[in-house]
Amino acid sequence: MIKVAIVGYGNLGRGVERALQQNADMELVGIYSRRDPSTVHTEGAPAYALAELEQQKGKIDVCILCGGSATDLPVQTPSLTKDFNTIDSFDTHAKIPEHFANVDQAAKENQTVSIISTGWDPGLFSLNRLYAESILPKGETYTFWGKGVSQGHSDALRRINGVADAIQYTIPKNEVIERLKAGETLELTTRDKHLRECFVVLADGAEEAAIKEEIVTMPNYFDEYDTIVHFISAEDLARDHQAMPHGGTVLRTGITHEQTKQVIEYNLQLESNPEFTASVLVAYARACARFAKEEQFGAFTVFDIPPKYLSSVEDATLRKELL
Repeated sequence: MIKVAIVGYGNLGRGVERALQQNADMELVGIYSRRDPSTVHTEGAPAYALAELEQQKGKIDVCILCGGSATDLPVQTPSLTKDFNTIDSFDTHAKIPEHFANVDQAAKENQTVSIISTGWDPGLFSLNRLYAESILPKGETYTFWGKGVSQGHSDALRRINGVADAIQYTIPKNEVIERLKAGETLELTTRDKHLRECFVVLADGAEEAAIKEEIVTMPNYFDEYDTIVHFISAEDLARDHQAMPHGGTVLRTGITHEQTKQVIEYNLQLESNPEFTASVLVAYARACARFAKEEQFGAFTVFDIPPKYLSSVEDATLRKELL
């Protein structure tokens, strides 16, 4: 039985709790939060103060870290990896090399395992880009996200001083997708592929113009996109923007001989982004525990994990039923 702790209990942490209930080889030992445990209303698991986690060293196989990529994970993952095997969903693509290096150093120095940037992008989409580009070396890869709620971008909005609450939708430009699937080869900028739409509740005294300028110029999140910002009431946000859908498409268009065109498409349509991301994290937590048992210490990404390490099914059964 793999003993798992959840660190952080927002939408993603709640999704991990639900996902663990579907995996018979895993046991949730507790949820650790920076909040007062008495205010953390779980779906059955015990809640503890994050400060208590250190006392569980040697008793937990994997910590699944459910904080945000903007400020939480860059600090939490390398710090907690000194004492525990960890999984995170760090999704600031431009900063993954830096994050990997910091976590890898902590893991190797302390003989632990950490698998970073798991989820669906980065994560499953990353794998599909790798497979597609290896199979069709002559071609182009295009990734589209949405329409849906981006947890990382929404979290980044909520971290802005003067923002009381916010949600962000990533919207793909479907006309571009259809042209690519029809066989066109297009040179696309980030701005050509997506629109970002933000719904923001201001804190008392905050100025709309200043907040909007900070949003649309935010590096790594909004500055490279056409971004629409709506300022709405807390009541409107609660009424109209509580669902967490998302999804996306990876397309690889290429040729195998002269003008023989091939298209590889991988698509996700998700009713709950955090619950699906949580399910990916749980599968990679299994791989993390196996790497630790084999004493393969250090930081890893989805590129490094054998697919069978994600499954609780025996190798012979996988070959018989899935191959």
